[in-house]
Amino acid sequence: MPTRPHRSRTLLLSTALVLAVAASVSACSDSGSDEPGSQNGSTPAGGLASQKLDWSTCKAPDDAQGGGTAPSPLPGGTEWQCATMKAPLDWDRPDGDTLDLALVRARTSAKNEDQRIGSLIFNFGGPGGSGVSTLPAFGDSYETLRKRYDLVSFDPRGVGRSSPVTCLDDAQLDDFFQADSTPDDAAERADLMRRTKQFNNACEKNSGTVLPQVATTDAARDMDLMRQVLGDEKLHYMGISYGTELGGVYAHLFPDKVGRAVFDAVVDPTQNAEQGSLGQAKGFQLALDNYAEACTATTEECPVGSDPEDVKKRIADLLASLDKKPLPADGERKLTQAAALNGIAQSLYSEDFWEYLTQGLEDAYDGDGRILLALSDSMTGRNLDGTYSNLQAANIAINCADDKPRYTEADVREKLPEFRKASPVFGDFLAWGLLSCTDWPVSGAAEHPDVSAEGSAPIVVIGNTGDPATPYEGARQMARTLGKGVGIEITYKGQGHGAYDSGNACVRKAVDGYLLNGTVPQSGTVCS
Repeated sequence: MPTRPHRSRTLLLSTALVLAVAASVSACSDSGSDEPGSQNGSTPAGGLASQKLDWSTCKAPDDAQGGGTAPSPLPGGTEWQCATMKAPLDWDRPDGDTLDLALVRARTSAKNEDQRIGSLIFNFGGPGGSGVSTLPAFGDSYETLRKRYDLVSFDPRGVGRSSPVTCLDDAQLDDFFQADSTPDDAAERADLMRRTKQFNNACEKNSGTVLPQVATTDAARDMDLMRQVLGDEKLHYMGISYGTELGGVYAHLFPDKVGRAVFDAVVDPTQNAEQGSLGQAKGFQLALDNYAEACTATTEECPVGSDPEDVKKRIADLLASLDKKPLPADGERKLTQAAALNGIAQSLYSEDFWEYLTQGLEDAYDGDGRILLALSDSMTGRNLDGTYSNLQAANIAINCADDKPRYTEADVREKLPEFRKASPVFGDFLAWGLLSCTDWPVSGAAEHPDVSAEGSAPIVVIGNTGDPATPYEGARQMARTLGKGVGIEITYKGQGHGAYDSGNACVRKAVDGYLLNGTVPQSGTVCS
């Protein structure tokens, strides 16, 4: 079963060998639209809204959160603090069993309470990315916003330290993510279906209690409880990638509780799982085309091809050869075709990563698969010590709780020509990824999320024309679906996944002006 590229924020480090470390996240999720009993009001949560959080020094992230060391203070010395919030396990039974949600914050630098607006809650995507790990990793990027907000993020239910979904063990995951994800014959198709069933059965065995409770609507209700516990009348929010879908669902359920909100790298809320995956196939192919063009146009001699078509042909030839004979990589682990596809996709999330792709391809052509495998590890959530975060387990669990369609082998074979036309490189990979929820033990909620939010405050929606994981068209669809006067669309003409963290001055001015001063940007603004 291939891993669909998750919509996430990713931090890459480079030493003598690229060490790729996942710090968020990508995905193709479509959440349900079941209506709460208290739309236009606070989520009923028994006495949990009055709970007091015990903020203390953050511990080092555990394996499920991606591992590593405890977060360092911000440049001015402000320490990161962590706490645990209780939420209903089942929002239909708010007075029943609870689960723990992990939170992180950095207090505002505001000099007095009049300058402080409240908390600004972040979700960095995935679904499956740990906000408790990601926000401190990117804290410097949001220092301007800390002038008036406490910066807050969390591990959504099923993720990281928040009742994490667990499926296969680390050794099994090594085999799982390196196995053939683009079957060529009946025997390989049967093996893919077997591995899919094995993975899904393991999820049910190890996490059966939480699997029915990890839909995006559940996470949205958690955020409304969080708003109340943090003492805010309105939810101020920055959602990135899948975080835009979560924010849209929140705005639909609680339009009168939306404060100042920004959606960046926007998921198309009108698409089902098939349409979302097909859109990603086109998006990643566009990003690969742009990479090939840049490599051959801006370097005296591109080391991975003489012209754009040659670059892509050599990549296709490499993938074909890996299908038959993997390359040596990391100890006993090898670079398989599936791992190479994951690694290439990972490197297309940001223009900053293109140099790693060039080096990884150049090495692979010389028989060394280590860099592409390290990039693949970042995509699949493999930590440096060989353990795995629960990024992909949570990603699949949340997608399957949200997505109503259940695809068959016959469905995928019928759709393959369209996917291959969209992307000769990623088409098969993403088409077969539609089988992730086959035989999943929990029914999916809906074809696509409901994000209509009449009565909400304005929400700034930013689309990046070169975004591979959440193609640009999704921003326009989100702005339209949120409703007239709610979705405020901004276009960023750039490369990579997201706009605010690109550092573009025009995007920053628009976002900071709204979040800090309440100045709503002109819808239709174009930044380049």
